[in-house]
Amino acid sequence: MSGLNASLGYFLTIVGVSVVGRVLFARWRPRWTFLTEFIAAFALAACRLEVDTIAEVGQWAGALGPDVAITMLFLSITVHAIVMQGVSGNPSVTLMELLQKDISAVAGVLSVAAQLLGAYFALVVAGKYWEMELTDMHMIKNLMMAECSTSLRVSPLQGVFAEALGAMTFHLVYLALKNRSQLLKIPIFALLLTFIAYAGNNYTSGYVNPSLAYALTFTCPGHTFLTYSLVFWLGPLIGMSLALFLYLGNIPLLFSRNLLYSKKARFRVPKGKTSEDKTN
Repeated sequence: MSGLNASLGYFLTIVGVSVVGRVLFARWRPRWTFLTEFIAAFALAACRLEVDTIAEVGQWAGALGPDVAITMLFLSITVHAIVMQGVSGNPSVTLMELLQKDISAVAGVLSVAAQLLGAYFALVVAGKYWEMELTDMHMIKNLMMAECSTSLRVSPLQGVFAEALGAMTFHLVYLALKNRSQLLKIPIFALLLTFIAYAGNNYTSGYVNPSLAYALTFTCPGHTFLTYSLVFWLGPLIGMSLALFLYLGNIPLLFSRNLLYSKKARFRVPKGKTSEDKTN
């Protein structure tokens, strides 16, 4: 079985499981929203793990170049956005909704916990899939599991800056398109996230998603868990907070008044009245 065929079968299986899970859990919304967040985070991380396999090993074990990895990344993000409409699988998006007072603190905590659990489950499933060694590419990936390459290729400070910049860009676009049609949002988000991942490849891989980063790099040697947490949690949260503040002018959960933009009072003078009439 060729590497690309095996990967396509894997992607289709993940998508099928996600669709079934989304349908089953949808009937319990909104009380059990965190269950759909589990599915969303699982699907996102499971697909990205295979995309990274293609990027790392595919070129010299499966004759799959970088263009294939980028294409698969774009397609996986697009399909994920279509299947998981209204669910992010991203803790920074969930925390932004909390800061906007769109969800309660309990719902936010449950959703973030479900997203982390979904990312961990994706790592377990991907590991079992690689152990099957269906192709040379997956055999090599299975051998590399214990010594995976870290995504943090710069200093922690530079990593925080890179993640914050990517997250701020993503969340500004997310807020600007929040009430627009899905036909417009889905391709723009897919292109943007693919570009951020490509641009950040030599820095942090541009995850802008703490749960996704947990599945893809937290288990890799090279840095401590604390360093990974600072870069891949603090960076996206800083970027998300800056985006929210720049877009709204305040953070609704923390401030009741607009700190950045002032609303100009508008006075309408009744018709027929002159300046002399107003002074009398």
